[in-house]
Amino acid sequence: MSTQPIVLDLDGSVGELPGRLVVPLREHEEGVRFGCSLGRLRRLGLTLDATLPREHGTVFLGSGDFHHLTWPLVTRVPGKNAFQVVVLDNHPDNMRFPFGVHCGSWVRRVAMMPRVTHVHVIGITSTDIGKAHAWENYLGPLKAGKLTYWSNGVDTRWASRMGLETAFRTFPDADAMVEDFVAMQLGTTQPVYLSIDKDAYAPDVAMTNWDQGTLSEAGGDAIIRSLHGRIIGSDVTGDISRYAYKTWWKRRLSAMDEQPDIDPLRLRGWQVQQHALNLRLLDAIRS
Repeated sequence: MSTQPIVLDLDGSVGELPGRLVVPLREHEEGVRFGCSLGRLRRLGLTLDATLPREHGTVFLGSGDFHHLTWPLVTRVPGKNAFQVVVLDNHPDNMRFPFGVHCGSWVRRVAMMPRVTHVHVIGITSTDIGKAHAWENYLGPLKAGKLTYWSNGVDTRWASRMGLETAFRTFPDADAMVEDFVAMQLGTTQPVYLSIDKDAYAPDVAMTNWDQGTLSEAGGDAIIRSLHGRIIGSDVTGDISRYAYKTWWKRRLSAMDEQPDIDPLRLRGWQVQQHALNLRLLDAIRS
């Protein structure tokens, strides 16, 4: 199987990777960034099908604003065998979105795919899964037993009152969360698609343009090692870039989601930090 990394160049945030194939997609940035219609994403998926080799290595998406591109990438997994999806993310990415799909709503689409047996979203510290935002979560995949949230530091007692306690794994800290997940993966043989949004990591590991979790790099590496020999596809997002939306509703929703502004004077240093982490993640996924 090819290990050639792919860079979907939507925002220019991903640095040089050894042996990479770069797919120039900057003209799609405004249309796809943060969110888009299902038709637009479908058309971009057709572009990827026509451009990417059938087998390739890890795909780098750039900013976490593009995490919904994981959905068409998962649909491209070769073969007919079932597999699970493991997502490192500070957010559930399973939130209601009435205008198509966006970077925080794509998990439901993947969870309900027939070949996907289960989706694990690990690293959540966002209040998106707290009581105040409970109504915003798509409950279908949680009730169907196809989606599990792994979180720390979030009060999720509301889920038990709705009979969803098995779908919510809550821990006092990130280390306990990682330990339990790794133990669960021992002895599991099912193939895995791995999607990493670096906002799951603490800011000292890599600064992103979303609020961040508490995962250490060592914790992330332990998760990746627990999947050793079973990863059949992977992507990495969460690189940092600045962008001013031209579309009014994207400006509005970004503000409602409290997406932080990026200090332009510090951006280059953060991108250097991100690039170094990308190289280490690439090695960890390949090993």
